[in-house]
Parts: sequence; C-alpha cells; structure tokens
Amino acid sequence: MAKLSEIVRNKGLARTACFRYSNAMRVLITGINGFVGGYLAEQLLAMREWEVFGVGRTSTLSLAELRNRVMYQAVDFSDRDEVQTVLQQIQPDVIFHLAAQSNVHRSFAQPEETLSANIFPALHIFQSVVSLGQQPLILIIGSNEVYGHVRPEDLPVDEETPFRPVSPYAVSKITQDLLAHQYMVSHNLRTIRVRPFNHIGPRQSEQFVACAFAAQIARIEAGQQEPLLRVGNLSAERDFTDVRDMVRAYELVATRGTVGQVYNIGSGRSVSIQSLLETLLSLSTCDISVEPDPSRMRPADIPRIVCNSRRLEQHTGWTPHIPLEQTLSDILNYWRARV
Repeated sequence: MAKLSEIVRNKGLARTACFRYSNAMRVLITGINGFVGGYLAEQLLAMREWEVFGVGRTSTLSLAELRNRVMYQAVDFSDRDEVQTVLQQIQPDVIFHLAAQSNVHRSFAQPEETLSANIFPALHIFQSVVSLGQQPLILIIGSNEVYGHVRPEDLPVDEETPFRPVSPYAVSKITQDLLAHQYMVSHNLRTIRVRPFNHIGPRQSEQFVACAFAAQIARIEAGQQEPLLRVGNLSAERDFTDVRDMVRAYELVATRGTVGQVYNIGSGRSVSIQSLLETLLSLSTCDISVEPDPSRMRPADIPRIVCNSRRLEQHTGWTPHIPLEQTLSDILNYWRARV
C-alpha cells in the first residue's frame, strides 16, 4: 500500500494511488485506527462514493480489512507543520476529525494529556486549512459529555442545553466545539459539530462499560477468570447507540447536514448500566456473581442522560436501526472470539 510520503515523491500518483470512483469525494479520517474511525472507513468504502485517506499515530493501519483500500500516513497532530503538510498533500473535500483521548475516567488521572490531545489537533487542523486556503467540510466529533450535569427538566437533551462539564474530558471537548464555531465565524471555515451520545459495539476497548462487562464474561466462560464480575456505578442511565448506526449518522451529516449547525446523535432511549449488565449476563453460559469495584467509579458521574436528536432526524432522515440487544450480543461474541 502506497503511503502519502510516496505520493509526495511522485505527485502524478496523487489521484490514482487508491481506488477512485466517478465523482468520488476525497475524505480524510483522523484517528482512523480508533474504535469509531475503523467503522467510519468501512461505512464510507461500502458506499463507493468516497476516496478514503486516514491518519493516526501508529506506523500502520491497525484494521487489516482496511489495508490496500485506504491511503494511510502516521501523523503527529501536536506538530502543526506536520498537519499542514498532510493536508496539503491530500487536499480533502471532507475531514472527519475523530482523533482524541476519549476515555472520561482517564481524563481525571491525566487532565493535561487529555486537554492537549483533544484541543491542539483540532486547532492545528483549523490553522492549517486557513493557511492553505482550503475549504473542506470539517466534521468535529464532540461528545454528549459537554452537557455534564443535566437537570431533569432539560431531558431529553437538545443542542441548546447549557454546558455543565464534570470532567477534564468534557472541558476538552467543549473547547474543541467552540474553536470550530469560532473558526467558522472568524475565517469562514465550513464546520459542522456533532455531539454523539454513548456508542458501543464490537472492537471497542474494555475501558468502556459494555466491553468491560463482555470481556469479563468471555474470560469467565473460558475459565480464565473466577465467576466474579467487577463493576462500577450501575445506577447511572445512558443513551446507547450502536457504533454502526453512529457512523452512518456521520456520513449523513457530511452529505445532508447544514454548515455551522450542531447535531446531537443518540437513540432517544435511556438505559441503566444495571440493565445493560443484566442483558449481557442473560446471554452468558455461566452463573456469575457481581461485585462493586471502587476503582471503576468516576469522581463525578451523571445520574441520567437521554438524547434529543430531532434536529438530526429532520435534516438527514437518520434513525437508529440496530437494537441494543443485538449490539450487546455482537459485543459478547466478539470478546468470546478473542479469549
């Protein structure tokens, strides 16, 4: 697979080095090696209307299925010059900015790293686009965590709900969100901000709740762990969407969304972590006990949150298709195959 550095040496390859279709849009996915980035690349490639480029921190694409189908380059997003160089090489029509430190729990232990990892890459993209005089559509992938302590009367949460952050991660995503707005106003950049609520699926790290449960269950079934499942706060209620539905929403926003707009993305259904756990346990072949683990508790947690995605539905026609029960079954089977 040719890399962008090879394209630089032979500019004639720039339009032919990977699959290109009639009227295909050239898209750049930052953080393509992440959980969501891989699914987004698969979604775009399946539509055959996109020429997909990806950048990440590692030297190669982590998802084998994407190799030879995606042009990839390792990029240090803390280096503005490096960001500008890769944007000059690719000249994308659309940028999906997914690169981030996405673990809320880790942000309490590593606030400086989280702020740096989530703010400066976005800033460097904006600065580089302005410097190069480019006009790509830039989708900034935020988070429902920006809403923080939501009052009961604010539920379900729409895009006008005030920010009340409770974690360094939330603060970093608010800053990223506001920078996108500021560069749109000050420099006429074509930005759209999306605020996805919790999304889960196979291949997600077990640092996240559904996979944390599923991975433990799979190890217990395989005899690699005692039949005891350690958990954090089970009373919290969250809005869960399958990652495959989430990336479909991202594509629809890119093709049908309005520049300058903000879109919440979620199922519109609030589910307790206890219910999530009970569903996974019902799919298990073992009898498993449950025990609280203080290390899995956050210093600050939000009791209940549910998404109002009416604006997204009205502008793009998106609705979630995959039932939560199917998502959880797929997650458990993924972890069973890995132990």
